[in-house]
Amino acid sequence: MILGVGTDLANIDRIAGTLERFGDRFRNRVFTDIEQAKAERRADTPGTYAKRWAAKEACSKALGTGLRMGIAWKDMSVTNLATGQPVMHVTGWARDRLDAMTPAGHEAIIHVTLTDDHPWAQAFVVIEARPLSDDTPA
Repeated sequence: MILGVGTDLANIDRIAGTLERFGDRFRNRVFTDIEQAKAERRADTPGTYAKRWAAKEACSKALGTGLRMGIAWKDMSVTNLATGQPVMHVTGWARDRLDAMTPAGHEAIIHVTLTDDHPWAQAFVVIEARPLSDDTPA
């Protein structure tokens, strides 16, 4: 069952300007060390940050809160599998919110997809509740 859906569109040039203006203050407030390391290794550093910004916004919408009610930017982070597939992680208040909205007997799965086409970066997040498997023999 679908628990939440969120999407966001970010302007890469706007994120580039914010990085230029606020630098580490912005990076350290919004992005985890892992996200920063990934972005700084990429040729399109602002685009990488913009996609992760959009993912955090989309995740907060899928959680049904937006960026309010105590949720922090770093409570949501994006890493990548070896295949390149993005994976959303939640901690802190975002994790508490996810746990509260997940029905008993289910596990929450967060699906995220990212794309960009300069000057736009977009993210789409779907939170799914899957029934826990019953490993008991019949």
